Amino acid sequence: MASFITCTTLFTLMIFIFLITPSLVVTDAKFSEPKASHDVEKMSHLHFYFHDILSGEHPTAITVAGRKSKFGGTAIIDDPLTEGVKHGSKVVGRAQGMYAMSSLDASSLLMVMNFEFTEGKYNGSSLSVLGRNPFLETVREMPVVGGSGLFRFARGYALAKTVRYNAGTGDAVVEYNVFVMHH
Repeated sequence: MASFITCTTLFTLMIFIFLITPSLVVTDAKFSEPKASHDVEKMSHLHFYFHDILSGEHPTAITVAGRKSKFGGTAIIDDPLTEGVKHGSKVVGRAQGMYAMSSLDASSLLMVMNFEFTEGKYNGSSLSVLGRNPFLETVREMPVVGGSGLFRFARGYALAKTVRYNAGTGDAVVEYNVFVMHH
């Protein structure tokens, strides 16, 4: 009997709280206000090389889960982005994020990365890429889903083409052509 009264009292209290809570909310405050944007959207084309280095004393990609070339293998990256294909070319940014072997047949990666630019006009700005990279294809397309700085509200796509690959070390150089709409 005592537990029935306790349950009934608790249930009544919950109903009361549920009903009274909406009346406590301030109704004249504005959470958001529409704002007309007079910014003109631009299309930008960026071209750079992504150096994914798994070997040596200073790798820029490290496998953190699974085996690197098998389903589930996951790597964290902080890869240099350069103007030219050579490793010593001028660094214009970093690709920071991760990739994971996302197909059972080990033919595609899930890419989750930010291109953080550190030189020139886009210094301090970034682009976010999230998508499937079927790396066995000659040219792969991945979506650009956002950005920061000069790339705020960015959307577009990145075309990736492997220009160098060392099967023994896993090191690769990938050419990127990125096309983005932004304010």
